[in-house]
Amino acid sequence: MANDSLTRGHIIGDVLDPFTSSVPLTVMYDGRPVFDGMEFRASAVSVKPRVEIGGDDFRVAYSLVMVDPDAPNPSNPTLREYLHWMVTDIPASTDDSFGEHIHSFTLCET
Repeated sequence: MANDSLTRGHIIGDVLDPFTSSVPLTVMYDGRPVFDGMEFRASAVSVKPRVEIGGDDFRVAYSLVMVDPDAPNPSNPTLREYLHWMVTDIPASTDDSFGEHIHSFTLCET
């Protein structure tokens, strides 16, 4: 199953229902692609990533949501599914800069 790391990390089941990808999605931080199961320090992801969405029909639009499933940290997930940002109306075969940026939040540990 392509989503095994998401299942092991409790993303599928806690945050998402099981799914089958319908278009390619590429997420990059500092020009480096991100793959399922990768872990990052907060400093490495302090800037919004570049996100490219596949597909070939500009009439189809997507929404992209960045949540933290165990905020502020895995041992104390009191802010589960914390919304960092959301972009809507992203046309297929483009990147997130073509969508409408809706929210921008910052998570700070206290």
